[in-house]
Amino acid sequence: MIDIDIEQLNKELKYKSPNEIIEWALTLSEKRIVTTSFGKYSAILLSTMAKHDKDINVIWCDTLYNQPSTYKHAEDLIKNYNLNINKYQSLKSKAEIDATIGLPSIEDDNHAEFSEVVKLEPFRRALQEHNPEIWFTNIRIRQTELRNKKDILSYSKDGILKISPFYYWTDDDLDKYLNTHDLPKNFDYFDPIKALQNRECGIHLQ
Repeated sequence: MIDIDIEQLNKELKYKSPNEIIEWALTLSEKRIVTTSFGKYSAILLSTMAKHDKDINVIWCDTLYNQPSTYKHAEDLIKNYNLNINKYQSLKSKAEIDATIGLPSIEDDNHAEFSEVVKLEPFRRALQEHNPEIWFTNIRIRQTELRNKKDILSYSKDGILKISPFYYWTDDDLDKYLNTHDLPKNFDYFDPIKALQNRECGIHLQ
């Protein structure tokens, strides 16, 4: 666990740019990852991280239930930024999941098991294999109740330091960034774990 004065640093970093936050965070440890779902604004964090650390391990927990457009979006970003992608999937095939659990709604009793099988277990496996000390992510304030309680810096339950360089950015800020830098937006992203935009996908509860 990286021991820092997280409260004081969050006050200072709030007025820094994402690039400055990333540059500072990269000095903390060589054991680092960035996670992505290749969602709506994924091009922003991934393109920014690629500028600062072209070899960083990019962790993608593919639920197997992404839209075709998301797989194309992922393929394009991986190719364009030469991402060091590490893809994790369920130990069960999609056919087996469909036959045993199905694709449950959030009200369904099987939803917890579905979340465990398609995202949580693969993510724990990723953490065990990479054993990171710092974890770059794109969580932002106003996304969910849990994320409202976080900040640019926070700790996971396992003591991994999470860095969210765009934490205080709004959707409008991100849309302007996409337009300015001619980056793609994944309009059709859907996470079967979250189902609703104001729900957690699971990995940030870890």
